[in-house]
Amino acid sequence: MYYNDKTTIFLDGKWVKAESASTSLFSQTLHYGAGVFEGVRSYETEDGAMIFKAKEHFERLHYSAEKMHINLAYSTEELIVLSYELLERNDLQNAYIRPLVYLGENMALQPTNEVHVLLCAWSWDRYLGDKQLKLMTSSFERPNPKSCFVEAKVTGHYTNSILATTEAKQNGFDEALLLDMNGHVAEGPGANFFYEKNDVLYTAPLGNILAGITRQTVFELADELGITVVEKYFTPTEVYAADGAFFTGTATEVVGIESLDGNSFQLQWEDTLGATLSKAYLNRVQKKEYKNFELV
Repeated sequence: MYYNDKTTIFLDGKWVKAESASTSLFSQTLHYGAGVFEGVRSYETEDGAMIFKAKEHFERLHYSAEKMHINLAYSTEELIVLSYELLERNDLQNAYIRPLVYLGENMALQPTNEVHVLLCAWSWDRYLGDKQLKLMTSSFERPNPKSCFVEAKVTGHYTNSILATTEAKQNGFDEALLLDMNGHVAEGPGANFFYEKNDVLYTAPLGNILAGITRQTVFELADELGITVVEKYFTPTEVYAADGAFFTGTATEVVGIESLDGNSFQLQWEDTLGATLSKAYLNRVQKKEYKNFELV
């Protein structure tokens, strides 16, 4: 699914075949989850493959690495150039790009100077598909922001996401919605959450969530379209009475939500602000709006 015998990856300064790449079984990242990563998408345009908001993604990768005391030796500009070469070498245009910064052999609970950088890419449909989702409120909470840097994309953080998604699917739902430690809605296991009520969008403020780049893009699109977005704390009960709701994320893009805990929303998806923003988002990433693809 992710690679074949022709797939080329970038690993520690070299271009190698994915099937022949290897790493140490004593990696600190493998044992303790101390690594950072990004999820980036490229889209086919009239001028070839364009990576959407590459600068923002790789700046966030640097931020995550800094928070985890990881020395990422490649600059944002170098990582962008390498990502385009990755696409070219694998003949990809509409692709999902996964940069991963992982650590070397170290069983101690402290930073290590051995840092590895991987860039790989594959063709990947929208992560949560195209159908409207049925959510359940998860019994798992988002990590307390005093326990870690929740705004960083750290590999180990996603054990929380795996538990929440698995619980939801085992209970017959498509996906989960996680709360923070105060009982307020935070986000999905791998996506930010918005709901609509009386022509206004609401979403959780930063602090207990990942500062999603797609989330920020929705803010920008909403401003252009004259849609009001309010950041505030809210409970699942408030969401039950919503007119509509959606998830946002690079892998997910903008996907509609049908219900939360069996409570269906008031409007048909096609009549919601989320549907309008979903179309606007696809137009933004697929058309010739090149301000979103600038290297610097």
